Amino acid sequence: MFPSAITDFWLTPSPTSRLLHEDDAFSVTVDAALDEDERLTILTTTDGKTRVLLAPAVAEAVGLESGQPVDEAGFRQQLEKSGIPLHGADNLFYFTDEARETLLGEPDAPSIRPLTEADADVFGQFEEAASEQDLDDASVELDHWAVYGAFEDGQLVCVASMYPWDDAPLADLGVLTLPPYRGKGHARRLVRAISRHALAREHEPQYRCQLDNHASVAAAASAGLTRFGTWDIVSPDADA
Repeated sequence: MFPSAITDFWLTPSPTSRLLHEDDAFSVTVDAALDEDERLTILTTTDGKTRVLLAPAVAEAVGLESGQPVDEAGFRQQLEKSGIPLHGADNLFYFTDEARETLLGEPDAPSIRPLTEADADVFGQFEEAASEQDLDDASVELDHWAVYGAFEDGQLVCVASMYPWDDAPLADLGVLTLPPYRGKGHARRLVRAISRHALAREHEPQYRCQLDNHASVAAAASAGLTRFGTWDIVSPDADA
């Protein structure tokens, strides 16, 4: 259903990993090669299976190295007792194989084009017209790996940008439409255009948003993306 680059990244064990526990619904894997900011991650796919990946120190802190059987509820209780906070899960969306083929057959809309350093002034005007919260949530930047903009009557009204994610063939994207121009299909067309660009550069588009961001969830569906699952990570405010 999903391209192998996506399933391989999320579901194929690393050579440095070691399985601590696995059943039909829950698994725990320890990996000493994890970066500090990803020393604990939790992936729950749409088939209902939760996969925990953690560093040895985290496994020891929550009492998993003893070999005792564990379920997800018990694991989360141990996390709480150990004082290890989570950041808060994001939805993960990707194009399926079928949707990918449809996407590649479409042309970009005339109102859409790549943005470069030469667009610094119009991008600056776009940022001034957006709220700080929207800019923070969308994380669109002019110096990202790929940046596309949608224009209406000569004004930049929607921006999408991407960057390669986690040393994987995935391109994490953000998109932001100025409030007066929402509901007109700008985000949908822009996400699809920048996704074609990513695929041409052999990266799978990745769309993430918080679980309670219903507008962003709707935008992902409108753009033809399918939910792969949810992904949570140790809070950046947690003690190292």
